[in-house]
Amino acid sequence: MALFNKLPLQLAIASTLAASVTAIAAEQPAENTAKDIEVISVTGTRRSLRSLSESTVPVDLLTSRDLASTGQLEISQVLASQLPSFNYPSATLADGTDHAKPAVLRGLAPDHTLVLVNGKRRHAGALLNLGGTVGRGSTAVDLNNIPTSAIKRVEVLRDGAAAQYGSDAIAGVINIVLKDADEGGSVSYTYGEYDTQMAGSPQLLGTSADSEGNLSFAKGADRKLNDGISRTASANAGFSFADNGFINISIESRNNEPTNRSGIDQREQYSRDVNGNLDPREFDFDRYNHRFGKADIEDIALFYNLGYEFNDTLSLYSFASYSNRKGNSAGFYRRAKDSRNLPEVYPDGFLPQIDTDVDDYSFAIGLNGETNEWTWDLSSNYGRNDFGLGVSNSLNTSMGVNSPTEFDNGALVYEQYLVNMDASNTLDLGLPDDVFVTIGAEYRHENYQIKAGETASYITVLDDAGNPVAAGGAQVLAGFSPDSATDESRHNVAVFAEFDTYLTSDWNVVLAGRFEDYSDFGSTFTSKLASRYSVNESLSLRGAISTGFRAPSLAQTSYKSVSTVFENGIPSEVGLFPVDEPAARALGARDLDAEESVNMTAGFIFTQGNFSLTLDAYRIDIDDRIVLSENLSGPAVEAILAEAGEQNTQRVRYFTNAIDSRTQGVDIVATYSLGLENYGDLRLSAAVNFNDTEVTHVKENPAELEALGDSYEYFARREITRFEEGTPANKWNLSATWDVENFQTTLRATRYGEVVDTSSTPEGDEVIDAKWITDLEVAYRPSAQWKFAVGANNLFDQYPQDTVSNIGYSDFNQIFTYSAFTPYSLDGRFIYGNITYNF
Repeated sequence: MALFNKLPLQLAIASTLAASVTAIAAEQPAENTAKDIEVISVTGTRRSLRSLSESTVPVDLLTSRDLASTGQLEISQVLASQLPSFNYPSATLADGTDHAKPAVLRGLAPDHTLVLVNGKRRHAGALLNLGGTVGRGSTAVDLNNIPTSAIKRVEVLRDGAAAQYGSDAIAGVINIVLKDADEGGSVSYTYGEYDTQMAGSPQLLGTSADSEGNLSFAKGADRKLNDGISRTASANAGFSFADNGFINISIESRNNEPTNRSGIDQREQYSRDVNGNLDPREFDFDRYNHRFGKADIEDIALFYNLGYEFNDTLSLYSFASYSNRKGNSAGFYRRAKDSRNLPEVYPDGFLPQIDTDVDDYSFAIGLNGETNEWTWDLSSNYGRNDFGLGVSNSLNTSMGVNSPTEFDNGALVYEQYLVNMDASNTLDLGLPDDVFVTIGAEYRHENYQIKAGETASYITVLDDAGNPVAAGGAQVLAGFSPDSATDESRHNVAVFAEFDTYLTSDWNVVLAGRFEDYSDFGSTFTSKLASRYSVNESLSLRGAISTGFRAPSLAQTSYKSVSTVFENGIPSEVGLFPVDEPAARALGARDLDAEESVNMTAGFIFTQGNFSLTLDAYRIDIDDRIVLSENLSGPAVEAILAEAGEQNTQRVRYFTNAIDSRTQGVDIVATYSLGLENYGDLRLSAAVNFNDTEVTHVKENPAELEALGDSYEYFARREITRFEEGTPANKWNLSATWDVENFQTTLRATRYGEVVDTSSTPEGDEVIDAKWITDLEVAYRPSAQWKFAVGANNLFDQYPQDTVSNIGYSDFNQIFTYSAFTPYSLDGRFIYGNITYNF
């Protein structure tokens, strides 16, 4: 749908009053809400605002109470359950992505959303998502490293903001504000587990042989499960010191046991005897041999937030975090008769498992104050994500019975260091009102490393003739070899300015510009014009137009992974190569450039008494999007590679600025509060996001591939459709919160629109139908200190349609009953209880 026609940069579109406060913000009592939103940090302007109604662009606000009113235990899940434009897709059997799933805003890439903590840029994760999931090819901030117990509120700016905050802010900005109380605190414990019946996945009752000597299975009703036990313990406390200082400390521990939503593996597991008879072990074998569901995750996180006032014009602040995550997920089962198995080690086959050990650190320190009427802020912050990878319950087949069964595969490391300075003042520039001026500069240094694993994790043993004796490398995920090891750095410098003024008492205008220069690909300039006009006390208009950019991540420019695979006993090197490697250059790779965007938004808000209606339409055009190419292979490709001196390389993929896209949509939010006299208060909210992404242009094959003919595409249908239909075209969030005496009941219903799990051909696409998911929580507060809550997420135990009856029979339709592209949890009903003590 054409929501806008493309306009020249710096054309103001209408603008509005305020606040996309979804159900969310409404839940906070009025006397506390004013305190909670005393200063809104992320609003599309650097002027401190006392109310969301002053914002020129749409901002969602979730308070700490909103975060606590759901059984969701990770911040990504909380945001997905309450914000219609935010999605947190399922990911399973996707290697390390199972342990650090990316989230998306407005259907764009995970790295199109900038994440801030206390207004400062948060470092990204080191994991590059390479599986066939939403967010393929991206490195994103791992929001779930931030415990909900440390969060005072979350501000979500749904508009491009690269001119204010720099790279990555194409879809919007998420600012996480840490708790800053100097006294009191809380202790909380949540226990939950899945209590579910898998729709369309029958329980196996027995295995036998039929009259023809083949396997036969007796099946019962849909399988019932209780698994995925989750335990979360958290504590938060604030302390004052030296009269003018505070420190607020939070600690949280999560232990999430795995879930398994796999179906029956109906394949023969063992070789038949010389007479062609089934192996007797077939009849006792556990045919739920895969693990399709949530990973086994253990998290611990520690945060502090500190502030100290030296005097009325000078203050110190600091915040820091440490978190560790240990994860375990599974790959594809290797049957006993699989050529990759060694029966001497695993007589019944084996399920190889991926282990992760992720250490995440951050530290920020700064000074702010006032000098000669200028308010200034000077800060420095450092972040590091160390993503260690390993494999267990596996083997390197080529090493024979001497192979270890556990492997250290190496690690991915991302580091970020920033120095930021800005200063603000109100100046008389000859306009009808004074102009709030902000100027600033930022320096950022980044480093990305791939550390090689132990030799057994990647080596392939050869015989005397130089041929492989069997498949090499750790089964399920080969380790990083020394050839893959890398250590790359870059830096950039930015300067920015912003002007905010009222042209009349009802008309606010904001103009911002930012220049950035990167050491690896050059410079860019972005700008933004936003405006808000109050028609009357009930109706306001708002709008903005801006340019944006996203610099290619260091992972996208430097990641290298080469492994040896075998087809008919012949080894070939298959790799993801940086664009400057000869193998990539030979097949048309070019230096990566920044993505560039034009964002436009326009909307209104109407308020009358306790009723509020907000509508914001948007359009985001992105040129030169960075995507991962197809796996390029075949005799013609091998000939090109051989001519380039890469005789041992047969398949290549690389990152490329291959496509342009257009994302259009509308966010609508309606809220209503009413008193029920002796029956308490009721707050209602309805929010919906309509979103459509279209790949508007796929660049022509580079000349190196074009010469090979039409059968070679470096970006093909499956990935295009994943961009366009991999996230819901619409999403509804309905919410009702009823407070009566000491009870609070919260009911939420979320409708996830249609999603397509794409294939290389339209006939192979799986359309995942729209589905309503309902959550319910009842909380009881016998006193100001105690809170007891019970609830259920996915109360009615909804699943997507099963792949067996909707796609047709195949081995893996039986084993993986549901599509991993489902936009909500694949695990069914989750029941939980919570106890919280406030002091």
